[in-house]
Amino acid sequence: MATLYETLRADIITAVKARDTVTSTALRTLDAGIQRASIDLNKPIDDQLAMTVLRKSVKNLTDACAEFAKGGRSDLVAANQSEIKVLEKYLPAGLDPAKLEALVVAAIQESGAQSKKEMGKVVGLLKKHPDAALVDFALASKLIQAKLP
Repeated sequence: MATLYETLRADIITAVKARDTVTSTALRTLDAGIQRASIDLNKPIDDQLAMTVLRKSVKNLTDACAEFAKGGRSDLVAANQSEIKVLEKYLPAGLDPAKLEALVVAAIQESGAQSKKEMGKVVGLLKKHPDAALVDFALASKLIQAKLP
């Protein structure tokens, strides 16, 4: 089975041949980010590195969309959202809200956290969980804050 990076490279070629500029630009930017991270960390490109860079890219684009919306730049918001749609095809499906809430409740009970000051313990336990790669920690953080007094 092809790795995420190999799939990405093949899709770049397909997008370029199809003259799909939005897709090819988004994927080339992601490819450059993965290669840059590989060089910076002095590590070979693997699925974990590619997934980390992919998540970071989607997060950065989402944050930029919010800023562009505040600034009234609907053209840039639309461009970023189309790029996000292209990149989200490569992200694994996240946990459904019910399962995430169950994980958060279990982590709170396991850590014995009693207040929001102990939120770090709960997040630490979530990061060690086998499904940690599928957890949206921004959403988990909001759930933890809601559950802790």
